[in-house]
Amino acid sequence: MDEFLHIARERGYIHQVTDEAALAARMKQGVLPAYIGFDCTADSLHVGSLMQIMILRLLQRTGHKPVVLMGGGTSKVGDPSFRDEARPLLTDAQIEINKAGIRKVFDAFLSFGDGPTGAIMVDNADWLDRLLYIPFLREVGRHFSVNRMLSMDSVKQRLEREQSFSFLEFNYMLLQGYDFLELFRRHGVALQLGGSDQWGNIIMGADLVRRMEGQEAFGVTTPLLTTASGAKMGKTAAGAVWLNAEKLSPYDYWQFWRNAEDADVGRFLALFTELPMDEVRRLGALAGSEVNEAKKVLATEATALLHGRAAAGQAAETARRAFEEGQAAETLPAISAALPAPLIDLAVQAGFAGSKGEARRLVRQNGLRLNDEPVSDETRSVTEADLRDGAAKLSAGRKRHVLVRPAG
Repeated sequence: MDEFLHIARERGYIHQVTDEAALAARMKQGVLPAYIGFDCTADSLHVGSLMQIMILRLLQRTGHKPVVLMGGGTSKVGDPSFRDEARPLLTDAQIEINKAGIRKVFDAFLSFGDGPTGAIMVDNADWLDRLLYIPFLREVGRHFSVNRMLSMDSVKQRLEREQSFSFLEFNYMLLQGYDFLELFRRHGVALQLGGSDQWGNIIMGADLVRRMEGQEAFGVTTPLLTTASGAKMGKTAAGAVWLNAEKLSPYDYWQFWRNAEDADVGRFLALFTELPMDEVRRLGALAGSEVNEAKKVLATEATALLHGRAAAGQAAETARRAFEEGQAAETLPAISAALPAPLIDLAVQAGFAGSKGEARRLVRQNGLRLNDEPVSDETRSVTEADLRDGAAKLSAGRKRHVLVRPAG
C-alpha cells in the first residue's frame, strides 16, 4: 500500500475510497496532486475543518502535492449538502474578506512553493466567474444525470422533508464537478479529498474527469467527526473553535483540547498530532487521573501545529500556573467592564453561559467562582475591591478562566 494511504488508514483519516488499489498504484508512480475545496462562508476555518487540513498536510509529508481550492466562486451559490435550508448569499466583498482570513490558516500547516510537492492555493472564481451558461450546459451539464442527482442523500433529505431546494443550489453539484475537471486540466489533479458529506459530489467530479478527459480520477473521504458524547466537532457552548489567532487565542485553543472527553483522547492524538502511533496508543490507554497528562500532551501538540511550539508552551505554562498554582496569570484571556458589574453579566460576556438564565443556573450549581472562591449569590457584583493586581479572576468549573479588568 502507498505510504499516504497506509498512514491515513492507521491514523483514522479514511472513510471511503473510490478505487483504493488503483489509487495506491497511481501514488506509487510519482507525485500526485490532490485537492480539497473550502468555501468562504466565514473569515476563518474552525476545528471542524481541521481533519481536512491535516490530511492535506499528510499528503505533502508523504511526497505528494496539496492543492487548496478556495471557493470564491462556489461561495456565491452555497453548498446545500445535508442542510435544512439555503445558505445566506454573500456579497463579493464579504467573500474576499473571508478568503483572506482563511488563507492565513494554511501557512501553519503546508509548505507553499513551486517545487513538485509545493502546495498551491487557487480560487475557483478564476474559471467559474467566466463561464458562459449555454456552452457550460452543452459541454458539462449533459454528463450529469438528474435522476442520479435526485438520488443523492443530501438532496433526498431536503425533498423528503418538503423543504425548499432552489435551482441555484441544485447547480452546486455541477460546479463542484467542474472544479475537479478544471484542476485536472490546469494542475494534473487526479484526487479529491473531502468530508464524508461530499462523497456524492466527489464521485460525480471524478466521473466527469473520466468522461471528458478519458483519465482516471479518484476520491477519498474522511469520517464525520463527533465527540464521544455525540457533539459536532468544532462547536462549544461558547461558540466555534476558530483556527485564526485573532478570533481565538492560542491559550483558548490549548484549553479546547485540554478539555477533550476522556474517550476521545486517543483518537484525537492520532488525528490532530504527529506523534508516533506507538506513543499515541500508549497515551490513549491511560486511565483515571493519568488521562489528564495525555490531554495536556494533546493540547500542546495540537496547538504547536497551528500556533507554533513557543505559543503552545506558553499556553501550557499559563494553564499550569492558573490551575495548579491557583495564580491569576497575566496571560489568561481577559474581558473589560465598567465596575461594579453584575457577575451574571460578566459570565455571559466571558462565554461561560449563553444567557443570564444559564449563568444563574451555573451559580446555583456552584459552578462559578470569583478569585477562586465559589459564588453563591446570583445578585453578586464584581467591584474594585475584588481586583488583585488590577484584575479579578472569574472561573467556570475548574478549567475555564478569564481575567476581568476595569474598563477605561
